[in-house]
Amino acid sequence: MRKLKNSELDRLSVAGFKDAKKTPIIIILDNIRSLNNIGSVFRTSDAFLVEKIYLCGITATPPHKDIHKTALGSTDTVAWEYAKNTLDVIKKLKSENIKICSIEQAENAKMLNDFKVESNTTYALIFGNEVKGVAQDVVNQSDVVIEIPQFGTKHSLNISVSCGVVTWDIFNKLNTI
Repeated sequence: MRKLKNSELDRLSVAGFKDAKKTPIIIILDNIRSLNNIGSVFRTSDAFLVEKIYLCGITATPPHKDIHKTALGSTDTVAWEYAKNTLDVIKKLKSENIKICSIEQAENAKMLNDFKVESNTTYALIFGNEVKGVAQDVVNQSDVVIEIPQFGTKHSLNISVSCGVVTWDIFNKLNTI
């Protein structure tokens, strides 16, 4: 088996990405402090044709060299917007009938492997601060809380890893209904 060269990967151009049909997923970053995590989320969002990223609260915005280091140019492809208050974004998206999903460990959370997607539905996936998680007032306004099943001694994943796991899972489920 031979590794493929970048030139063999048939990647979209920036213009091709912008014109491509997007996956009905929106990412909301609720007070993310690590610039590397933000860049990684941009890269994951590019990989799965995410509609948009909302950067909220203390979450830094492009351009920034530390975001760029992990985003590898995806800040130029994925649509994004800054909002000071995550709850304002949720209110706006709810008015557009977008399903609000906090990714968190909470009472009555739905395990990711049991979460069923619906056709003709856009999902806003909220990922929270590296230490405090998704803010409780944001969890309270969510339509559903989704938890990633974990089986080891550490019951947390890095936010960029969580974003990759959940975005892939929802992307995959949306493409099989």
